[in-house]
Amino acid sequence: MNVTEIKSEGLKKEFKVSVPASDFNKKIDEKINEISKKTKLPGFRPGKAPKEMLKQKYRASVMGEVLDELVRTSTDEVIKSKKLNPAMMPDVKITSFEDGKDVEFEISMEVLPEIKFGDFSKIKLDKLTAEVPAEEVEKALKYLAESRKETVKVEEDRVSKEGDTTVIDFVGSIDGVEFQGGKGNNYPLVLGSGSFIPGFESQLVGKKAGEKVDVNVKFPENYHAKDLAGKDAVFAVEIKEIRVAKDIEINDEFAKSLGEESLDKLKSVIADRIKGDYDVASRMKLKRQLLDNLDKEYSFEVPQSLVDAEYKGIVAQYEQAKKYNQLDESEKAKSEEDLLAEYKDIAVRRVKLGLLLSEIGKDAKLTITPDDINKAIMNEAKKYPGQEKAVFDYYLKNKQAIESLKAPVFEEKIVDHIIGLAKVNDKVVSVEELYNFDEGEAPAKKAKKTTKKAS
Repeated sequence: MNVTEIKSEGLKKEFKVSVPASDFNKKIDEKINEISKKTKLPGFRPGKAPKEMLKQKYRASVMGEVLDELVRTSTDEVIKSKKLNPAMMPDVKITSFEDGKDVEFEISMEVLPEIKFGDFSKIKLDKLTAEVPAEEVEKALKYLAESRKETVKVEEDRVSKEGDTTVIDFVGSIDGVEFQGGKGNNYPLVLGSGSFIPGFESQLVGKKAGEKVDVNVKFPENYHAKDLAGKDAVFAVEIKEIRVAKDIEINDEFAKSLGEESLDKLKSVIADRIKGDYDVASRMKLKRQLLDNLDKEYSFEVPQSLVDAEYKGIVAQYEQAKKYNQLDESEKAKSEEDLLAEYKDIAVRRVKLGLLLSEIGKDAKLTITPDDINKAIMNEAKKYPGQEKAVFDYYLKNKQAIESLKAPVFEEKIVDHIIGLAKVNDKVVSVEELYNFDEGEAPAKKAKKTTKKAS
């Protein structure tokens, strides 16, 4: 095999590979010999058929198979001998493939850049923390009480008002034709909750139990069901009951109903949970500071192929969000041209930081342990209170789901490593400042994080 480098521009490398016809034919003969041991031709015992007859019968089909193997092994040899580190799968172009002639092909690829990093102890970061205000605990208590409120039927002869719960049957139609998903029975609708189409609930205010009402509404233009968006509809509604919420007194008995020994203990548990949320926000801010610092301090060429792949993923998310009207306000305020240019910059940043973090992880000899994965599964389970067992079962039965945890877990481990070396200053701030995430890239377009796709 003869290898000639025909291009070397930055991270782009191209090689011309030539394999002598004699070597190629030798590989074909070896493959036909393998076939001959298993093949039985009419009039011959297995393994006894003449080689020339086998060549005539199988040579054409074997040539393609041998070519694939030759290209694959030759490409691997070029990468190994030249000590290359491809960013993605190399592209191979066959330039000469004729029976009896040398096989020639070209290999083109982008390689990963060589990254040299400095002293991480020189990095200065502010770790933002916030105290849990007493009013936040009280607000959470009231929310818990509201969520556990029971309703009782209104026995007096009166009309409905905002805040009441009306138990209704309803059937929706457009131009007299019932549409899918527009029907319900014994549905408890809190008047004034805004949970139904705009204008629906207000038309049930001032009505009595037993009344039948035709509710006329117009579906919003951005309604998720495109076949209903912007259309006028009529809902035939029967009010079966009017119910009011029964107030719950927030005391020790209420705390015990939630499994806590006293109201003070319940408040302490709530404060701890809120503090846990604050800690998550603090971690996010600290990580963003670190990534911003690394992005500013390190400059190196990144493989365009990785940038293109990352950009394609971001644009796909954008198109999906646009289709279902899920763009955030900052995105709606920008032209598509400006957004796409911004996403291109984000793609470059992610690839750059991903490569840098990956290299730092290798240099520090960081690895993922089973304990790391178990902690990650525990954290996922905490997101679904009451469904922890289902989450655990999902990961136990789904190896691919566990694999999907490894990249983000590894990235967080690398980030922890760098933060451990940096100078970190604790800074107490307001809750508003802690949760101010306006700076930086749009959260709605954050791709799945890997060590090669840092945000």
